[in-house]
Amino acid sequence: MLSFVEENYLKAIYHLSEAGKRPVNTNALAEEMKTAPASVSDMIKRLSEKRMVDYQKYRGVNISEKGKIKALHVIRQHRIWKVFLVEKLNFQWDQLDEVAEQLEHIKSPLLFQRLDEFLGFPKFDPHGDPIPDENGQLIEKRKDPIAQLPVGTASIVVGVNGSSASFLKYLDKVGISIGTRLQIVDRMEFDGSVDITIDGKKTITISPTVAENILLSEA
Repeated sequence: MLSFVEENYLKAIYHLSEAGKRPVNTNALAEEMKTAPASVSDMIKRLSEKRMVDYQKYRGVNISEKGKIKALHVIRQHRIWKVFLVEKLNFQWDQLDEVAEQLEHIKSPLLFQRLDEFLGFPKFDPHGDPIPDENGQLIEKRKDPIAQLPVGTASIVVGVNGSSASFLKYLDKVGISIGTRLQIVDRMEFDGSVDITIDGKKTITISPTVAENILLSEA
């Protein structure tokens, strides 16, 4: 059994390696975990002894198949908890990760089986990220930023780039969340700002930065 700190390291290695596609530099891992390189080295040694990662000096850290399975298990639990927090406890987007980070380490397979069933077996979390199934399989959905879609596109919000509190609070304020239906009405040639209609009701103008960070799937 892994400690919650070991699980957090595995999750970070999984993300930084793009699901195991490339090795992770120990300095990058230290930065991600906000800790000293020496602490990272100690943890990598522990995870290597448990066959969760493979480490070669000067070549970085590779997550093993065993490590991937465990990382995806933690990610699954994290994202299911986020669905619960939003749908049943009315948490806002910017409040989710801190609480879900604590809940994801609960060691009760039965609890997560019942929670998954209670929520209707969700496939995506409130940020639009896919939830791995019990076998670690992910269903990817094509996501395009508003900035790359043509005027006239009718779309639904399926995700966001980044999760800064200020950005997520902005989205809540203007009434945009996962599943919101948008239509791109106009794009300003001068600065790239975009007029969008939200759920067929109000029309607002969003900045180029916001347009790059709201991800849509054509409806």
